[in-house]
Amino acid sequence: MSKLFDILKKNKFIIAGPCVIESEAIIMQTAGELKKICASLNLPFIFKASFDKANRTSVDSFRGPGLEKGLALLEKVKNKFSIPILTDIHEPHQAEPVSEVADIIQIPAFLCRQTDLLVAAGKTKKIINIKKAQFLSGNDMANPVKKVLSTGNKEILLTERGNMFGYNNLVVDFRNIIDMQNLGFPVVMDVTHSLQKPGGHGNKSGGNREYAPHIAKAAVAVGADGLFFEVHPDPAKAKSDAENQIPLSAFKKLLIDCGISG
Repeated sequence: MSKLFDILKKNKFIIAGPCVIESEAIIMQTAGELKKICASLNLPFIFKASFDKANRTSVDSFRGPGLEKGLALLEKVKNKFSIPILTDIHEPHQAEPVSEVADIIQIPAFLCRQTDLLVAAGKTKKIINIKKAQFLSGNDMANPVKKVLSTGNKEILLTERGNMFGYNNLVVDFRNIIDMQNLGFPVVMDVTHSLQKPGGHGNKSGGNREYAPHIAKAAVAVGADGLFFEVHPDPAKAKSDAENQIPLSAFKKLLIDCGISG
């Protein structure tokens, strides 16, 4: 078992960062502040940002710097702040190069049934965070788990991020946290993605960040092992998930208020 996975199995932890890499300045600022905040609360911290948002609503939406430039920037963050990195992949061929930088490879919710993607990720022997699809139950995640386990990789996280509730809306069924924990792996509550309104503005998604403290508190009460937040220095100017992201200046208070501690 890797040292990081052992830590995540034994402690409450935080995954946080901007939704997508917008610039070196933003990810450096955010990573540095998030590290300080989590250290002050004795919480293990993993920095998350995407090099490519391949599932944006519109073809015109900002996607990020791409694989090569994005990984170079994430490696700078990792080296400067000595923090583990999580980023997501969308195609099997991305797994190997991403594994050279990332400590945790994330499978996007919409892609959690894609066998080739899960197997490629599993073969890297990195920790694999599988996000539960918006159309699956917690119990349904047994099958994606088996696909990663088939590679011999047993270091798996599962993430709840809400279920579709009609059009352009999500709802969180907190029973999913319990059901996924019963599969034998740590479970993360993705607080901010659960507040998304997919395609809510026609050519982009909306969201309701004001509910984030309530979702976080409920997840802690149910027993989630970790919490996942999109955090940005100025969410109003964010190029992805602007209405979901937590202002960096408000993040420490949110963590304190929801009662999570290391």
